[in-house]
Amino acid sequence: MSATLPVARATLVRAAAWGDLRADLGAVAGLLLLNGMASAAGLVGPWLLGRIVDAVRAGSGDVLGTVDRLALGVLVFTVAQMLLGRWALAVGYRFGERTAGRVRERFLARTLALPPSVAEHVPAGDLIARGSTDASVVALTLRRAVPEVLVALVQAVFLIAAVLVLNPLLGLCGLVCLLGVGAGLRWYLRRARPAYLTEAATGARLADVVTSTAKGARTIEALALEGRRAEAADGAVADARAARLRTLWLRTVLFPSFDVSCALPAVGVLLVGGALHANGQVSVGVVVAATVYMRQLVGPLDTLTVWVEQLQGAIASYARIEGLAEVPREEPRPAASPADDRIEVSGVRYAYDGGRDVLRGVDLVVRPGERLAIIGTSGAGKSTLARLLAGLDRPRTGSVTVGGTPLADLPPDRLREQVVLVTQDHHVFHDTVRDNLRVVKPNATDEELRGALEALGARWIDDLPQGLNTEVGAVISLDGARAQQLSLARVVLADPHTLILDEATALLDPTTARETEQSLAAVLRGRTVIAIAHRLQTAHDADRVAVLEAGELVELGTHDQLVSAGGTYASLWTSWHGGYDEQDPRRQPGAARRAAQ
Repeated sequence: MSATLPVARATLVRAAAWGDLRADLGAVAGLLLLNGMASAAGLVGPWLLGRIVDAVRAGSGDVLGTVDRLALGVLVFTVAQMLLGRWALAVGYRFGERTAGRVRERFLARTLALPPSVAEHVPAGDLIARGSTDASVVALTLRRAVPEVLVALVQAVFLIAAVLVLNPLLGLCGLVCLLGVGAGLRWYLRRARPAYLTEAATGARLADVVTSTAKGARTIEALALEGRRAEAADGAVADARAARLRTLWLRTVLFPSFDVSCALPAVGVLLVGGALHANGQVSVGVVVAATVYMRQLVGPLDTLTVWVEQLQGAIASYARIEGLAEVPREEPRPAASPADDRIEVSGVRYAYDGGRDVLRGVDLVVRPGERLAIIGTSGAGKSTLARLLAGLDRPRTGSVTVGGTPLADLPPDRLREQVVLVTQDHHVFHDTVRDNLRVVKPNATDEELRGALEALGARWIDDLPQGLNTEVGAVISLDGARAQQLSLARVVLADPHTLILDEATALLDPTTARETEQSLAAVLRGRTVIAIAHRLQTAHDADRVAVLEAGELVELGTHDQLVSAGGTYASLWTSWHGGYDEQDPRRQPGAARRAAQ
């Protein structure tokens, strides 16, 4: 079963962006103030240039002295504009870095808060793309686009206002000539959001195909699925390419139209200004100043043109990151503390995404402190039942309780103290062995850490160059068996009331797996251990065995009782055991073991 993470609506994206701006309002205010001062300083130069032109044309008085003073003013205000602009950019970049950090932290917090039923079913590539590619795009935009776009907007507003103040007719002429920019921008924005969201989604799908293919490379090779995976990759690449070409086409229309539209205001003001000067309505200096203002407007408009395209991709990435806020959260239900560790499954039915029931009317009582093995063929519902017993999912009908309290209603921290589910999936952080183990018990001593490893037979810790201080996951990597033992050592340190093992020792060889399970049971003596048994020797060692078939509990009892009953379990045991010495698992036939699995 897979799920799709939502994409935030435009209103939510705007609200999140406004929240990020308010979180650093002082920097935003400083950014606007500095940009305003820089833009105001930049307006003085063209105005003084116009004064120089008029002074030269008049030719009266000390022309050279007047020109020198005005030219010095141009230089002073140009330098002031440059320094204020640099200062504004520095403030903006610092604001961008802080805001990008908040966005990443918010994304991480929301990811960690995802309900397990959602986190385990979404495509891995989608979540990875949101946390890496999308987060990087948003961070780059906040770091550079926000200050640069604000600078460009303030400059554009000041320049247009300056022309209107200088001569309203010339200002109106410039605004009319800018209508082409507005028309091109409106055409682009109406098509950009869905196009860039599609581009991001296809990129995430491609990442998911690559990730899942790399992760399951051995299985793909063993089952000769290379052709199917190649077809899936080709399809994902084709979709990503088509989405990229769509956004590229939008850019090929946007940029040329902007280039033409940005040149029109200066040309229009120059032509209209020339006509007005011919009629004696304006001076040459006013026409020159207005033309220079319109020519300077090309700079901010060009900046906005570049960023308006990149902002569409950033907004799409922002919407994907903020989409995690729209993932439905299960409201915590008031739950009393369990009276004891007795787990009861009553009339449970469960289905994925409204499909057919994979569990049908299961009734089971797990007594405190017992070792229960659950066996069944592939697809019988073993792992689904394990998830319900761990409180990760809720049954469609019926109930799963511990000490009379619904498991799924327990708060996460209380639930993890009560039940821990361990699967064959494990994770080794790029950190020391010590810190990898202290994830579950931060205050554990080195003696406790070594004791947890040695209890599982993980004596390889002494072979590492720096023992517990050895950094693993990067330079030194642990093979699957060692990584699995590291994961199980965390369980020993967590010391839960109930432990559920779902293929938790699948990467170990049969003899080591049995020894590890026995060691784990000995360490957690008195605790409840539920094992999804893929090796019947695990069922043999258990206190009771539950047999699932097509989602139904068909047999329940001790090993000897079920063998004597001559049912499903007895048939599996006979074919797997084959008359060999059950005390020596090394002598059990491989074909029979594979049949049982």
